[in-house]
Amino acid sequence: MQSSTIRQLFLDYFSSKDHLIMPSFSLIPQNDPTLLLIGAGMAPLKPFFTGEKKPPHKRIATCQKCVRTPDIERVGHTGRHATFFEMLGNFSFGDYFKEEAIAWGWDLVLNGYRLPEDRLWVSIYYEDEEAFKIWNENIGVPADRIKRMGKEDNFWEIGLGPCGPCSEIYYDMGEEAGCDRPDCGVGCDCDRYLEIWNLVFTQFSREASGELVELKNKNIDTGAGLERLAMALQNVYTIYDIDIVKPLYKYFEDLAEPARRREQEVPLRVVTEHSRGTTFMVADGVLPSNEGRGYVLRRLMRRAARFGKLLGIEGDFLSDAVSVVVETMGDTYPELKERHEYIRQIVRQEEQRFQETLSQGMDILEGYIEKIRSRGSDQLPGDWAFKLYDTYGFPLDLTAEILDEQGFKIDREGFNQHLKQQQERARAAARTSAGEGADKRYHEAKELTTVFTGYETLEQESRLLLALVEGEARPEIAKGEKVEVLLDYTPFYAEAGGQIGDTGYLEANGGRIRVENTIFSPWGQIIHQGKVEEGTVKAEEKVKAKVDGGRRSGICRSHTSTHILHRALRNKLGDHVNQAGSLVAPDRLRFDFNHFAALTREELQDIEKEVNRIVLSNIPVNAEITSLEEAEQLGATAIFTEKYEEDKVRMISTGEYTRELCGGTHVSASGEIGLFKIVSEEGIGSGMRRIEAVSGLNAYTRTVEHEEIVAVIAEALNTSESKLKEKFDEHINSYKLLQKTNQDLKKRLAESEVKALLSSVKEIDGVKLLTAKVTADSNETLRMVMDEVKNSLPSVLVVLGAVSGDKVILVGSATSDLVKRGVQANKIIQDVARHVDGGGGGKPELAQAGGKNPDALPEALDAVEGLVREQLKTAGQV
Repeated sequence: MQSSTIRQLFLDYFSSKDHLIMPSFSLIPQNDPTLLLIGAGMAPLKPFFTGEKKPPHKRIATCQKCVRTPDIERVGHTGRHATFFEMLGNFSFGDYFKEEAIAWGWDLVLNGYRLPEDRLWVSIYYEDEEAFKIWNENIGVPADRIKRMGKEDNFWEIGLGPCGPCSEIYYDMGEEAGCDRPDCGVGCDCDRYLEIWNLVFTQFSREASGELVELKNKNIDTGAGLERLAMALQNVYTIYDIDIVKPLYKYFEDLAEPARRREQEVPLRVVTEHSRGTTFMVADGVLPSNEGRGYVLRRLMRRAARFGKLLGIEGDFLSDAVSVVVETMGDTYPELKERHEYIRQIVRQEEQRFQETLSQGMDILEGYIEKIRSRGSDQLPGDWAFKLYDTYGFPLDLTAEILDEQGFKIDREGFNQHLKQQQERARAAARTSAGEGADKRYHEAKELTTVFTGYETLEQESRLLLALVEGEARPEIAKGEKVEVLLDYTPFYAEAGGQIGDTGYLEANGGRIRVENTIFSPWGQIIHQGKVEEGTVKAEEKVKAKVDGGRRSGICRSHTSTHILHRALRNKLGDHVNQAGSLVAPDRLRFDFNHFAALTREELQDIEKEVNRIVLSNIPVNAEITSLEEAEQLGATAIFTEKYEEDKVRMISTGEYTRELCGGTHVSASGEIGLFKIVSEEGIGSGMRRIEAVSGLNAYTRTVEHEEIVAVIAEALNTSESKLKEKFDEHINSYKLLQKTNQDLKKRLAESEVKALLSSVKEIDGVKLLTAKVTADSNETLRMVMDEVKNSLPSVLVVLGAVSGDKVILVGSATSDLVKRGVQANKIIQDVARHVDGGGGGKPELAQAGGKNPDALPEALDAVEGLVREQLKTAGQV
């Protein structure tokens, strides 16, 4: 039976049992910060199980794509473990319970999938007599085929709250799949007894006292692994032999060196399995990074890349494998076909980046292993492991795996200490005075309510609820004091969603506060930060809140521009483009988005042109409160990192051109933007790009400034603006010719100088050494002289110095035969640079440095001879 049939049969069966069939949710959890990735069929439905939300139907069935990594080390070593899998599930929210769930599961397995009854076994929680009775008396499963298992295996709970016993159906794969142990049976860790069905009976709540309390509304959570069912129904012993995985396995098998195929079954399985997860994660919007779900993706990809190397596979084999996954799974998951090229680009980009560092990182790790082996230790120090992770992008688990293969382990405590220190440094850099200690600082505001009125007005009669000075409530504040104020009603927008906070004034009878920023408290109240400019202001008195209207207008222009820009980017580059961050300010905007390549000049011009087309069309911009479901049906764009209420979201529409869920302030029509101009586009990380732009008068000013620059250049070149490019090309060609002539002259001078230098070559214990102070105005010229020396002498260590202005420049080079003898140019250059109050580095073959003390250069060069003798002695070459 094909996997597509297995999948459809399950959904059709439960549809006939009045279940609502829902499509697979994204692998990226929505509105659940406790999860990195969806790892179970019930995970996206968690709000229905907890009662946080009302389910659309009391019975639901899905086929959910999942990624789960706790068993990643077992992938490839068994035939059944995977990080990516499809979970078939039927769920009941306070409707049917054990009797129906067990009966339907058994009926589908026996009569739908027609698995032979004599190969089926059942497990239950050892205290669950109700389940035993249903299986034994109602279903007719003999007692000796019902295995009672303990809490660790057959009782589901995560801390306090809902929990309950489990019951599983196992399929006997046959003796040939077993471990030959006399006690091999259900629950054995070998591949013989394959769990194909898991029923979780959520019937209790674990209280703080440890007591189990029976739930009034009991739930059912079924999980049936599609790949495992396919193993049983297709009569194969591993997931790598089922119809939706085998083509990918065969692809890698054909790529592997023939001699390694027979010996490397585990690596073949790992690259196959991880390629599936990689493809699906990227399709759902996950990008490689060093944290969160991005780290999970990077770990899978880099682990696969490393195992591919063990198979002798070269080139971008993981990005090519994406096409095999898309061909196999694209009909079931159309998003794979829609984003095929995007997925390939992201995977190729990460793959190439890792290939560049893999060899270097492996060399360093092998060097570390030799060091700890020579010390008689079995542990890699934590700081070494952290350097591999932080500098070379080696996931800790990959380092651990390589070490384990050679009998070593990692000082994880030391690694975690270094990681924590780095994270604390990052947090300290990102921390703001407003955010630090916010809970304590704004404790007085916790029970207060502030209402935002700034969508409709920029002025508001309000009551001053609370005035804080350094977190302390004050009944009165005087001129010159910095203060944070809460009002009952306010038109001031608090910084959120990339839009910066409003500024303006709060005017009272006896004084005035200049508002310099507006933020949210930890509990959502709006806080006005500012300074008393005149008189005194008292708590509980009436004030008039006035937003700086000109500044707000600039912010509105920038914010609506980001929405239009977002849609223009998606239209031009593809629907994979999603907002990853933004800054909306009165004088500029910044928009971060995911994309796999730098934008060309033509692409930027097309995008800018489209945005301005929408601006000139003067399309109405409307705000509407609607439900999340309706907004999604209308095609509104949401941001994964934002949390939205199901029944109440604010949707901003620029006609039919773009719709986004947004709480910010906007223009009333696109024409108010005036003009839009892209300032820059750059990469800010793996698969991440950033556009900076200006709008309105700022865009006009920038255009005028550029016109002025063009006019000045045209005048300097004695030409008109219309012929400027032609004149510029003439000058560039002349410049290149002069540059070539200059290089030729420098080369002749270098050749002439080298002839004189060769007579001063020394020999130190069989090493030819040339040190000299030469005439050179740059590192480039100095390297040119050095190259001429090396061209004349097949074996030599060269250390040259020159003075350029008030700086010292140094270069050093050792031929490969001398490096093998222990001569290291980088270490010599470092020592020489210290003499001239400088520093530098490089590789054993080539290094360079600089310094600030030209007078010490002769002494520095004289030190080289001693350094060479010391290196040769250390290497045992003298």
